[in-house]
Amino acid sequence: MTTLERRSTHGILPDLADWLEAPFGMFRSPSHMIRVEDYLDDGKYVIRAELPGVDPEKDVDITISGNVLQIQAEREETRKEHNRSEFHYGSFVRSMPLPAGANVKHVSAKFDNGILEITVDMPDRETTTQRVAVQTK
Repeated sequence: MTTLERRSTHGILPDLADWLEAPFGMFRSPSHMIRVEDYLDDGKYVIRAELPGVDPEKDVDITISGNVLQIQAEREETRKEHNRSEFHYGSFVRSMPLPAGANVKHVSAKFDNGILEITVDMPDRETTTQRVAVQTK
């Protein structure tokens, strides 16, 4: 009897996508990229970034240049003798283009349980419907 094993749809692809998406991605290890999720919520663009073990007051820097938001963080290794460490230490960075119309003058950030949440105001978009006439010969 053959047992089918369900494959993870994540595998290496998220790391590869992050690696290719970053500026100069070929020179940066995917493990040193900040993992993010983003979505629109009630007129706001929200970016959530995983930053476990980082002190947001001294180790996180958020900048906006033009229409690109950049998150930089540093996680220092506390030297202890251990048999194994699979944690990632060092500098981490992530740049993300903001959606068209994002109001970069109204940005806020909060940090809770290792998750950095950045909120950017978006303009109200009115949905209009326009009928287009089809020409015939």
